[in-house]
Amino acid sequence: MEINIVYSSFLRVRYADTDRMGYLYNGNYLAFFEVGRTEIMRHYGLKYKDLEDAGYLLPLRDSYVRYLSPAYYDDYLEIRTTLNYSGGGLIKFDYEILREGELISQGYTTHLFVTRDTRKVVKPPQIFLNTLSSIIV
Repeated sequence: MEINIVYSSFLRVRYADTDRMGYLYNGNYLAFFEVGRTEIMRHYGLKYKDLEDAGYLLPLRDSYVRYLSPAYYDDYLEIRTTLNYSGGGLIKFDYEILREGELISQGYTTHLFVTRDTRKVVKPPQIFLNTLSSIIV
């Protein structure tokens, strides 16, 4: 089962998000990716908290960020997130950050489904699979 769903969320760069040079601080791109990740799941009816309440966690396995052009204080950004799932205990999110339609950053994160009590990699819980099934119907 190969599933790819896309959702865009939007946010404005706060002054606190920038570094001394006036750029969006490089580490904050991963935080913006997290916004995209949680909002795509929320949009499709699955809050991350619901997974945690069911006893599952999604720790980060790896991440990648490519910086194409800086973002600045007060920029209004689109975070275009694609959830990619093809079975098993791994889920991948691809991200594009755009300013006025121009791609300024892209990257991805991969996460593993683990149970909170054993911390062992498992297949996704039924709550996740049911959500995906309802999307692709």
